[in-house]
Amino acid sequence: MDLTTNFMGLELKNPIVPSSSPLSKDLEMVKSLEDAGASAIIVYSLFEEQITHEAKEYDYFTTYGTESYAEALTYFPEQDEYFLGPEEYLKHISKIKNSVSIPVIGSLNGVSSKGWANYAKLIEDAGADALELNVYYVATDIKIPAEVIEEMYIRNLRAVKNAVKIPVAMKLSPYFSSIANMVKKLEEAGADGFSLFNRFYQPDIDLDNLEVIPNLSLSSNWELRLPLRWLAILYGRIEASLAATSGIQNHLDVLKVMMAGGDIACICSELLRNGTVRIKEMLIEMKKWMEKHEYESVSMMKGSMSQRSVADPVAFERANYMKILNSYKI
Repeated sequence: MDLTTNFMGLELKNPIVPSSSPLSKDLEMVKSLEDAGASAIIVYSLFEEQITHEAKEYDYFTTYGTESYAEALTYFPEQDEYFLGPEEYLKHISKIKNSVSIPVIGSLNGVSSKGWANYAKLIEDAGADALELNVYYVATDIKIPAEVIEEMYIRNLRAVKNAVKIPVAMKLSPYFSSIANMVKKLEEAGADGFSLFNRFYQPDIDLDNLEVIPNLSLSSNWELRLPLRWLAILYGRIEASLAATSGIQNHLDVLKVMMAGGDIACICSELLRNGTVRIKEMLIEMKKWMEKHEYESVSMMKGSMSQRSVADPVAFERANYMKILNSYKI
């Protein structure tokens, strides 16, 4: 079975790529991921806060109104709470690149464009084969209109694209009012690929102590449905590569991603729960399924269940909503 795929010009031996996560913090773990069959590795993020705490643009987007809520400031971690500082991150990228034969994808996480371009170039120089930009911004200021938020993403992308030659993927939120239009704008601005979608970790409320507390839950299988829908809608409408992230837990999920139109399936939670061996197991099961259903390659199935390929394309739109509600039996 031919499991090869192409993501942003990178020829990969299969579609399974470990997401940006603590898994890439340890060099031996990265080697274990490669041994298990990972076709590339997305290194955990270098955060903007690590690059600069003083940038005025960052200050504007993150501290507006926090003077009214002192506890809000405690959400920003101290420098020693990060994995590694900027210089150590670059050295880590270099060590990973020298230790594995699979492509290494760096990751930048932040809000403003200040400092990103310089470090994007340094990550490229450290040996990264590609870069993922994760603009993690929750729009809470009622004075900032949507077009300003969208322009921020485009500005960040352009700054990085002007600084590097390696391909750049945008990791997007699902909360744009027009996802398809935003993707097209970013592609026109130079994005080589898109990762759908970023998980915004929602805080919880501690009723005993009356505190708002951070809360992290590993992804569940049902969360894949949102990326699948948009992969299927976007496939064939843009030239950029497509990746799915969130909720991929078994070989069937990977196959669905391919059929919807994705080029790679990014996995994290399943590996954190059950170890790197899951990659090998999923690849074995993929081959069995493909043989049973007479697929000789991943490319044969890619996009076969996209909106433009299925018999009922409106199933990805409002008609599906009505059908589901009307089909429920009490």
